[in-house]
Formats: sequence, C-alpha cells, structure tokens
Amino acid sequence: MNTLKVGLAQISPIWLNKKATTEKVVDYIKQAGAQQCDLVVFGEAFIPGYPFWIELTDGARFDSAIQKELHAFYMSQAVSISHGDLADLCKACQSNNIACVVGTIENAKDRGGHSLYCTLVYIDKKGVIQSTHRKLMPTYEERLSWAQGDGHGLRVHSLEAFTLGALNCWENWMPLARTALYGMGEDLHVAIWPGSVRNTEDITRFIAKESRSYVISVSSILTRKDIRDHIPHHQLIVKNSETEFLANGGSCIAAPTGEWLIEPVAEKEILLVAELDHDQVKKERQNFDPSGHYSRPDVLQLTVNRTRQSVIRVIEDLK
Repeated sequence: MNTLKVGLAQISPIWLNKKATTEKVVDYIKQAGAQQCDLVVFGEAFIPGYPFWIELTDGARFDSAIQKELHAFYMSQAVSISHGDLADLCKACQSNNIACVVGTIENAKDRGGHSLYCTLVYIDKKGVIQSTHRKLMPTYEERLSWAQGDGHGLRVHSLEAFTLGALNCWENWMPLARTALYGMGEDLHVAIWPGSVRNTEDITRFIAKESRSYVISVSSILTRKDIRDHIPHHQLIVKNSETEFLANGGSCIAAPTGEWLIEPVAEKEILLVAELDHDQVKKERQNFDPSGHYSRPDVLQLTVNRTRQSVIRVIEDLK
C-alpha cells in the first residue's frame, strides 16, 4: 500500500481519571477503525491528562500541601505499562487493525515506581506495544511534576509504506532529537501536544519542510467544565483559569512540501481523517534528503544512546 489513512483524535480526556479516559481512547480507536484508518493519534499526556494545575495554583511553592495532594492524586491515576494498564488499547488496536500513538503519564516501575514520566506509546496493528518514549526534557513547570526521560524510545516503526517516528511537545524543537529520527529513515513524523494552536501552527510546517516528510500534530481539548469535582482543589483550579479553554486544540497535518493538508483546528472536539500518499515523500526527497544524499556523515554525525537508564546495575550471584 502506497497510501496511509490517518485519524487525529482531538478530544478531551476525562481529566485525571485513568479508567474513564482509557475507555474514551478505546472508543476513538474503534471510531477510527470504522473509518478504515491505519493509524490514530492522541495528544500528549492524554491518559490521564496534562498537569495544568501547576501554573494555576502556585506550583513552584516549596513544600506546599496543595501541590503534594495534587501530585499524589496524579500519581494514583498514572499509567503502569508493565502492569497492563494499556491492555484494552492493545486489544482495540488488534481488533480494529489499526496502529496508535498515545501520550501517557507513566508510573515507571523500572525507576522505583514513585516518579512520573511523560511517555509516548506506539502500539502496532497487531496490538503490540513497540516503543515507549519518555520525554527527554520536561518544559518549564512540567519539571515540577515529570522526571527526565532517556533515549530508549527514540525509535521508528514501519507502517505500510511509511516509517513513523514521534516526539512529545517541545522535543519537536530539539534539532538532535529530530535528527535521530531522520537518520533512522523517518518519513512520517508525529508530534503530540497538550493542546494549543500557538504550538502547532509554525513548527508543523517547519518540520515538514526540513525533513520532507508528512507531519501530524495532535493536541487535546480541555475546558473549565472538564475540571470535575473528583479532583483535589478543583475549585481553586477553575477559579484561576483565565479562559474557558485551557487547551484549545490545534491539530493539523503538513505535507512534505510544507503546505497544509489539514490546517490547525481549534476549540472543537473532533476526529480528523486524511489520506497520505507516500509518493509525495519520494518527490520531495529528490532535491533534499537530510539523512541521505544531502548529509555529510564524514563531517557531521550524531550519537544516540538508547540505553534505558537506571540508578542500579544488578549483578546476580547464580550459585
């Protein structure tokens, strides 16, 4: 197959409710599958949601009881991949013959189980988790909630005629992170975001022009009404929200020429669907291929460390 049908799930999570948000993701996987999509993409940190409260509740105050309570609640709703929290997503992908990129907040058992990571997950059409990429560098107030990831998930995946790679939010501004994926043969770049047109309207087209690839940006929606009363200090968060939309979307697709296939869509919960033609990649690579004929590995090279980082190295005595 030379074409790929993709779905962009610009939707709101059931904010800070892992179970309900997972059920909503499964429903949209089924909806995208019913439209014969080969891939469906969800926003950054979607399960169980982005920590918007930090900038709204004096999140940098040291030893704050409010921040401790919110963080503990966030941890209770985080995803444990090793414990099978994404099993329903895997099952839905297999049943609907569709691949999925979804942002999660991961409680990583291989790092002690008490720190949170912004982890992008790729599930293939067979329902197998093929990679989990922990965000390399949380941005601004995110560092008050998320730990730094590593290079283990910097990988690409074959999907029909395409080679897919993906990054979280401002990782897409990191030239060497992009270069790592380009060097692995990426020609379909997926960028996931918490939800803002200002994030996606420039960089989506820029990456497409730089890489001569299709670029999919997917963001979430979140409004004041999504801040429900099961969340600690929900009234304080609502009170300090200056606008109705905390996340206003901005999902879009740029073609390998840098032109819009779908322009950024704002303030709307929607499943956007488009068809990508791999021939367009081949045409644009004729004059520029950043990791092929327009590269100079004899002068410039990048080293990527894909080791999963840990504070311990256990040597067992097997006697």
